[in-house]
Amino acid sequence: MRIVRTAVASDLDALQALYLHLNPRRPELSPETASRIFGEILARPDCHVFVAEAGGDLVASCMLGMMPNLMRGGRPYALLENVVAHAAHRRHGHARAVVETALAKAWDAGAYQVYLLTSRPDPAVRLFYESCGFALGRKAGYVAQAPAG
Repeated sequence: MRIVRTAVASDLDALQALYLHLNPRRPELSPETASRIFGEILARPDCHVFVAEAGGDLVASCMLGMMPNLMRGGRPYALLENVVAHAAHRRHGHARAVVETALAKAWDAGAYQVYLLTSRPDPAVRLFYESCGFALGRKAGYVAQAPAG
């Protein structure tokens, strides 16, 4: 049975292990740094981390950031980031469940759109996002990389 919920502080270790399924080469954070950052994320009313739990394990997650906006009649927009499913639990609807929960939260908050960027070239990833309601080609995505150093 799957449970989708908002992440809590005690999810940190499991969430970090889950993120290795998104990017196994991500830089490791010290426990103190990870705890501080996760605490900051959880304390923000405009930031939401959703997790899917199955059999007592975290199997999928995503993060939604809401952005205030002076355009579109003051309606916010949102960013969806860090969408991940545990490799052993893919194609079971867990990632879709957290994405749908995040989208519902955005729509309930009055967001006029949700942005998502992915660097995954796999056509199945594109089809997954399209099946969740995202449209490719409506806007162009640009990314500025922080200078080295």
